[in-house]
Amino acid sequence: MSFYNISASILQTWWQKHSTTLLSIGVALMAVLALMKLGAEFWRLILDTSSIGAIDLKFRYRELHRWFSGIPVYTELRGAVYPPASYALFWPFLGWLDIKDARLLWAVTSIIAILGLVYLAVKESGANTTLERFFVALIPLSMNSTGVAVGNGQPIPHQIIALLVGILLLCKGREGWLNDILASTLILLALVKPSVSAPFFWIVLFVPGRLRPAILVVSAYIALTLFSASFQKPGLLTLIHDWMARVTVIAEREGGGYANLNIWLANLGMEEWSLLASFLALLSLGFWVYFHRHVDLWLLLGVSALVARFWTYHRWHDDLLLLIPMITLFRIAKREPSANGSGVVAGMLLALTVLAMLAPYRVQDLPSPWYLLFTGGHAVIWIFILIFLLYRAWGETSRVVLVMNSYP
Repeated sequence: MSFYNISASILQTWWQKHSTTLLSIGVALMAVLALMKLGAEFWRLILDTSSIGAIDLKFRYRELHRWFSGIPVYTELRGAVYPPASYALFWPFLGWLDIKDARLLWAVTSIIAILGLVYLAVKESGANTTLERFFVALIPLSMNSTGVAVGNGQPIPHQIIALLVGILLLCKGREGWLNDILASTLILLALVKPSVSAPFFWIVLFVPGRLRPAILVVSAYIALTLFSASFQKPGLLTLIHDWMARVTVIAEREGGGYANLNIWLANLGMEEWSLLASFLALLSLGFWVYFHRHVDLWLLLGVSALVARFWTYHRWHDDLLLLIPMITLFRIAKREPSANGSGVVAGMLLALTVLAMLAPYRVQDLPSPWYLLFTGGHAVIWIFILIFLLYRAWGETSRVVLVMNSYP
């Protein structure tokens, strides 16, 4: 028996002995942090009258009303980084209300989205004891990124629940027009912020085994783009150019982003390669999903979420993407025997990620080099998770090929 297997066995035995105590401590800590953070952030979303109250939602509200009034957006508003179709997708939430009522509606939909994530996380994780269910349920509630997304009025909680439900319907639901239309509508809504959701489209394209959902999503997105563009005087190509120029400026020059290709290349003085690097990362994910389309769906989701976090500019609130690989890790830790140590590795990576996701973003304000404990530490943990999930998927694909080749 190798040293690795011996170590895994020792850790597995230790965990079985102390798991109840450690999970109880973790649940208590996560519950306190969730209550404190979400309480403060929902107040900031709904009632805070300062400049930081629902700051991003107020930006989207201003952009949307200018957009549909025919007033230029990309050339005049610094924070306008959403593509044309996004304004049509935002309209049901922001287009027909004053800002006060829009903040309240956004809070209600955020609660629904977060509760949906809690339910889905518990259901898909495989947790089968009360303590485990509480632990998994508290992951999305206690993640610092969830609170920041709520307080800023970011759409990522809505996006992730729409993405997951839509993809699960396509890949595990019944085939048929009604199912495909419902799932495609959810995925279309998730495309309100493509930097978060676009990488998952490869799963929609390759995994269900039919092209209809992908065609529905692409057709609807093009239609929304043309509809939104009709309200602005510049032509569609000019709008796309102006949008890309604004996104490039934000990615290369604005502060706040971390742990992504754009930031890393900018730090190396290679900003001009950012667009190509993002494109290659997205394309590589597409090839990978195609060749691993028969593995466990949650492996595909976990890898796609990590690539989505790395492939382009993101700020703190988009760390909620890490909820997806955290569910994947819990599934592996729960279901895998300890013989090859995979369950132990998955459990250790999950524990590190939970702790990292609880860290407040104020750590970034510490002087150099201490802030690297946050930015660099997160990136290192996420890269290890990505390597682990890629290895797991490779192993599953090899087993599938071996089984297929065993038949005459």
